[in-house]
Amino acid sequence: MNSVKALNLKNIKSGDNSLLGKRVHTVLNNTLSYQWEALNDQVPDAPKSGSVNNFRIAAGETTGEHYGPVFQDSDLAKWTEAVSYSLALQNNDELKIHLDEAINLVVKAQKEDGYLNTYFTIKEPSGRWTNIRDKHELYCAGHMIEAAVANYEVTGNKALLNVACRLADHIYSMFGPEPTKRHGYPGHEEIELALVKLYHSTNERKYLDLAHYFIRERGKAPYYFKIEAMARGEAKLDELWDPSKLEYFQAHVPVTEQEAIGHAVRAMYLYSGMADVAMETGDEALMQACRRLWDDVVKRKMYITGGIGSTSFGEAFTFAYDLPNDTAYTETCASIGLIFWAQRMFKMEQDAKYIDIMERALYNTVFAAMSLDGRKYFYVNPLEVWPKACHKREDHRHVKTERQKWYDCACCPPNIARLLTSIGKYAYALDEDKNTLFVNLYMDGQIEFNLNDKGITLKQDTVYPWDGNTSFTVASNTTVAFSLALRIPDWCKKWSIKINGQEIQEYETNKGYAMITRTWGKNDKVELTLDMAVMMMRANPEVRADAGKVAIQRGPIVYCAEEADNGPNIANIELLPEPNFAVMYDEELLGGVCYITAKARRAKVDNYDGLYKETDNDYEETVVKLVPYYAWNNRGEGEMMVWLRQA
Repeated sequence: MNSVKALNLKNIKSGDNSLLGKRVHTVLNNTLSYQWEALNDQVPDAPKSGSVNNFRIAAGETTGEHYGPVFQDSDLAKWTEAVSYSLALQNNDELKIHLDEAINLVVKAQKEDGYLNTYFTIKEPSGRWTNIRDKHELYCAGHMIEAAVANYEVTGNKALLNVACRLADHIYSMFGPEPTKRHGYPGHEEIELALVKLYHSTNERKYLDLAHYFIRERGKAPYYFKIEAMARGEAKLDELWDPSKLEYFQAHVPVTEQEAIGHAVRAMYLYSGMADVAMETGDEALMQACRRLWDDVVKRKMYITGGIGSTSFGEAFTFAYDLPNDTAYTETCASIGLIFWAQRMFKMEQDAKYIDIMERALYNTVFAAMSLDGRKYFYVNPLEVWPKACHKREDHRHVKTERQKWYDCACCPPNIARLLTSIGKYAYALDEDKNTLFVNLYMDGQIEFNLNDKGITLKQDTVYPWDGNTSFTVASNTTVAFSLALRIPDWCKKWSIKINGQEIQEYETNKGYAMITRTWGKNDKVELTLDMAVMMMRANPEVRADAGKVAIQRGPIVYCAEEADNGPNIANIELLPEPNFAVMYDEELLGGVCYITAKARRAKVDNYDGLYKETDNDYEETVVKLVPYYAWNNRGEGEMMVWLRQA
């Protein structure tokens, strides 16, 4: 078992001066109550959810037909997980009432044998476990198990945890290597990482063993999905069962032989589960596979915003360096899954390179997926939007030009909520064996932790990422020796550290961390200053979509040009060779942001009497205004571009 642990959320308090703190408080104060209304079909002009009502029907409290996709249970599960985490951060009596109502419905909906799934209970009771490739039973079970673990961790109440254990026991009785069991694995991965969490909460080894089995059985011939389909009477021509047809599910070859391929969300949940199981069991082959898959994703298949999954067809990876901007899919849940995986890779190796990717995905794609007020959402996160094309062209139909109140498939909104309410688990990590506290994400607030039976408080003050200054105050009733590991992000080339006002050089840098090891006094103060230069980022020349273009980044924030600031036809704008970037903070703009201005030129369009002419374009100089990508489309519909041409 790995010695690096997340802190208990009850010991983490977040302020709202930093951007991350603000987003957390938006979820706490606006999003969770709004999502309860959406799950109860109470948001006017929003797509119906049916999720809560499905549980009411399955619990026998009302009658009716199951509504929505087969995986609709997972939305309520993720919301339950998010609210459970939220109660560790701040009390909310109204949310407590809704949470209790949700848990009571789940308890009543569970069958005597432990089975829990409203779709099959209501609509297809004879079809249980006959199509795990497509029907998401194990996926929904995984989300409910995660919700139960979170609820027990925060409240100590075992009602939902007992449901999870009975459900997991039922699944354990159905799947495994024994001759009497089904030799299958989920079509949509998720339960693997959930079972590891349940193992941690209960110390029941069989849950870890089942997770290990699901991962190691995946992709083996004869293919379970084919066997299952034949049992349903759906046998097809042999060529339809070529292993390449199973790439979408990451089920074409064993996981240790795969590249990053197929449905991106499925892949991220699989890789997260692989990392969990590898750490718990010492499965070195899984560890090596995780490292290789990580490099494949972040070095060849990831957008600068931390988005992954470039095609709408299958919500999937395509091939290396295929990263189109205007048709990018980059589902919100995929980037959330990338964050889950990054956290686990960090636990495995304590390397800041994993947190750098976590931060990129968090501050750009995940933040962009939710409006500033926390009540509207993007499912798809492109890097370039031309509204006319999105409205008129079939190959752009998946791109929404404005955030939506809800979705028929609403997996992303509650996923954002459960991530941000638990973000303290990602921001800090404690290695008790090495007496080290890792600070991974910078957000104002304070934490409490124990080392060698000594209680320690660490207060963090920052407005990150608008400037690079962060201070830490260590408080303890007595002196205490430990290492404070401060992440130096990969985008930062210069930094300084002061202790009690004096700049220091005597510290070790290891895998992206400044390791400050000392005996701390009762109120020692550490000041970290990260240089936040404006950077012009260029893509690998293999990325054809970005040839001749640059993206602007400052700190972890990727910037974009919006029509609201620069007028229409942004594609006509070219940055000058010397853009002379200027950075300004505007507390009234988009909730308070740093924006960037740059010298540019714009092609004149009034010199054309048709489509084409021989001579060069005429240009007029202009100043382009850039705002954080995460904040785009909070001022109405309009064009947006991340990658800009440079003259």
